[in-house]
Amino acid sequence: MSNETNEELNNKEEVVETMSLWQQIKEDFAVPKVNDPALNSNIELFFNYPGVWAVINHRIANKLYKKNFKLTARIIMGITQFFCNMDIHPAATIGRRVFIDHGIGVVIGETAILEDNVLIYQGVTLGGVSLNKGKRHPTIKANSVIGSGAKVLGNITIGKNSKIGANSVVICDVPKNSTAVGVPAKIIKKDDKNGRLNHGDLPDINKEMFEYLLKRVAVLEHAVRKYDGIDLSNEDHELESIYKKFITAMNSIK
Repeated sequence: MSNETNEELNNKEEVVETMSLWQQIKEDFAVPKVNDPALNSNIELFFNYPGVWAVINHRIANKLYKKNFKLTARIIMGITQFFCNMDIHPAATIGRRVFIDHGIGVVIGETAILEDNVLIYQGVTLGGVSLNKGKRHPTIKANSVIGSGAKVLGNITIGKNSKIGANSVVICDVPKNSTAVGVPAKIIKKDDKNGRLNHGDLPDINKEMFEYLLKRVAVLEHAVRKYDGIDLSNEDHELESIYKKFITAMNSIK
């Protein structure tokens, strides 16, 4: 058996890389069929799924960036930003079957890492909070879901199978199998292995806080009336009516 030259080995590696890239692109086109019930035909992929095109263009740009064609890679992603309205740095690491659904306004920074089967909705930012070189963007572990408008900032890790609620601002690590919501985000569920993020099951933090404040004010008013002998009867009638309307409105929110 003849020995292969370095050039032949390099050519083989290039073929493998090309095949791997096209296999990834083929897989990217298949992802919406699993994640989006609104997809009715393959033609729609070409006109209605900018998130798919953004990921595919990133894969090409990322290959070029790693081969030190950095300007060309940046130009490709600049054109992608213009047509898809998403800003993804070509150096970011994006795993297999990553799906950006309705991806308008998505931002993914240079050192961000997205593992396999991550689902991202519109308006998500995976951004940095430091001007220093090095790892400064988030790592999103496999099977995680990032809700619409969420901001995940800094060199933090969103654990495997975790879920981030819409419009949350995450600045700390989130453990695996957890759900985090709020500004700043707080973990409301741990060891939750129920799969996709169901926003209908998330608690209404503002509603719960309002209820707490109203009950606290009622306790304080009762204490003032009881111990200081202040007559609030005239104000009570009006306030009670307002209070009942507010409680009724809150209870109607689902």
